[in-house]
Parts: sequence; C-alpha cells; structure tokens
Amino acid sequence: MADLQDELHTTAEVGELPQLFEAVPELLAPVHDPDTDLLERARAILAAHPVADGYSGLPWALRHLPWFDLELGESAVDTDVPRLREGHVGALLWSLHLPEGLDGDRAVGATLEQLDLVKTVVRNHPEGLRLARTASETMDARNCGRAAVLLGPAGAAALGDSLGILRSLHALGLRALTLTGVSWASEAGLTRFGEEVLREMNRLGVLADLSGASDVTMRRALGVSKAPVLFTRSAARALRPHPANLPDDLLAELGAVNGLCMVPLTAEQTGPTVRDVADHLDHVRAVAGAECVGLSGTYDAGTAHPQELGDASCYPHLVAELLRRGWTEADLALLTWGNVQRVLRGSDFTARAAQQRREPSTAKIAELDG
Repeated sequence: MADLQDELHTTAEVGELPQLFEAVPELLAPVHDPDTDLLERARAILAAHPVADGYSGLPWALRHLPWFDLELGESAVDTDVPRLREGHVGALLWSLHLPEGLDGDRAVGATLEQLDLVKTVVRNHPEGLRLARTASETMDARNCGRAAVLLGPAGAAALGDSLGILRSLHALGLRALTLTGVSWASEAGLTRFGEEVLREMNRLGVLADLSGASDVTMRRALGVSKAPVLFTRSAARALRPHPANLPDDLLAELGAVNGLCMVPLTAEQTGPTVRDVADHLDHVRAVAGAECVGLSGTYDAGTAHPQELGDASCYPHLVAELLRRGWTEADLALLTWGNVQRVLRGSDFTARAAQQRREPSTAKIAELDG
C-alpha cells in the first residue's frame, strides 16, 4: 500500500509539467520569412497589374522546332502558357526580327512568313493567347485570361524601302518597327526618306523602336515623331556600357517626350543578378521618370539571363526585389502594365489625328535621298 501511495504522490507531482509547456507556443510559432512575404506581395500586385513584356524572340525560336505545344508547356523554349501565367504576363511584343544578312525581297518574304507563323501559333493556342493591336484589345485579352500578342518589332529591312509595304504590314497587324540597319536609318542618322517613313508610321499607328539605333538617329527620331517612341531592349549605359544601352542625356530626352525605355532581362546588358536589373530600373526611373520605364524579358532571343530570371515565369522575383527597395505599388503598376498601355493609346490617338490631316505617303527613296 505504501508503494502505491508513493506512486500516487509521484503522479501528483506531474501536475507541475504544464508550467514547462507555457513556453512551447512561442517555440512553435510560425517564423515569418521576409523574402517569402515580399514574393507573395509581388504576386498579388502582378495579379492586378500584369507584365506587358516589350520583347519576345519566340517566333524565330518556334520556327526551328518540329513540334510544340505552348498550352501544355514546352521545355525547348523560355516561354509557354503555363509560365506566362505563373509570371503574370498579360501582354507581349513578339519580335519579327531576322538574322543578319537578310535584306531586300528576302527580308520582306521572311517577315511575312514570321507574321503567318505567329498567327498560326496564336490560332492553335486559343486558351492562352490572343492577337491584339490596340490598348483596348490588349485589355480585353487580359480580362479574358489570355496573354495579348502584339506583332513587332520587325526590322526596318522588312519594308524593302517601300511605304506601300509598310502599310501592308500594318494591315497584317504590325505594331512596331526598329529603325536601324538600313540606308535611311544608319549611323549617319535618318535621311529625308527615313523621316518620311517615321511620319507614315505615326499616321498608321506603328510604334518606332529605337533600340540599337545610332545616337544621331535616336535624337532625330525623338524630334520628328509625334507619337511616343519605344526602346524595346535598352538599359542604362551609366551602369553598363553596352552599345544598346542609353546614356543619361538620352534618357532625359526620352522622359521629356514621354517615350518608354524597356529594360531587358539579359546578363549582357544589365548584369548577372536580379539586383543588377533592379539597379538599371532604379536608374532609368530616376533619370527619365516613373512613366518612362518598362520591362523587356528578351526571352527566346538567344541571350543569357540573370539569376532568378531564367524564363517568363520569373517576374515575381524581380518585383519582390523592387518592393524591397521601396517601390510603391503605383510605380510598379506603371512599370509592368500602365506605361505600355499609355504608349499604345498615345500612338492610336496620334494616328487618328494624323489620318485627318494627311493622305498616305507615296514618296520614293530615290526621290528623297537621290
């Protein structure tokens, strides 16, 4: 019996154990990871303000694949519908650029083939992609859960020095043209015919892309164009001396005319880390203004990408880094979506006004440039 009483007393002492567990809830409380919180905030912001990506090399990449399915997922490229959705990409400019060495009729034909390919790809992936030309059509695609596909930029060689071909390409959906690599838009700048091409682009609503153009061409185009201009793949030359990056004086001029500098996510132009890309975005915003900076994934264009930004699904990592640096949701909304919408609307407004004042140009390069 004594032994039994001893056991009972021992059991009674266990009543002190709850005091030992008073600290347990604190030990088991969830630990908040600041990086995880920022990533979740980034995804929430992108859900409301998706990315309008300024440059995708997907058309030329798909041209070399025997078979692909972008809606199920395609590992051979950096961009497919699942990754676009994961990255919250609402619109893309699909490049129609050609390999170097194609000019004249060959360039025109190859551009038409790429236009045909893009339309076939979009038609075969109706649940994820939709062709768009205007800001309103881009919004409609986004509201329907599709990524809007805008055609361009194409290379200036695609015109074959013909304004009639420019109008034909626009009728097929072309939305942007890069002013470089031709006699009328060269290291020497825009010729008289080049200026006429730009005025006709304004009349049609075709955006001028100045990435890779000579400084003198850029400055002349900024002076001639009545519509906002784009730099679809340009970062800050002050941070990285790549020839396609822009010096601060040009960034300031671009801000003064409400153009748009779309910073590429490439290791060559911006650096090897997501922080390097954010540095360029900070710099362009500081010099040109928050209304003049955008994003250009440059995926499937044969370039290496910074860490954490390897494909089209990775935009939340970049936005999280910008949140860490104190970017407001208003500035992020401009960066991802709002600035591209503004440029598209500005181009459309300029075109409607110009069409009331100006007939289609019939100028020939031989007449203006001799």
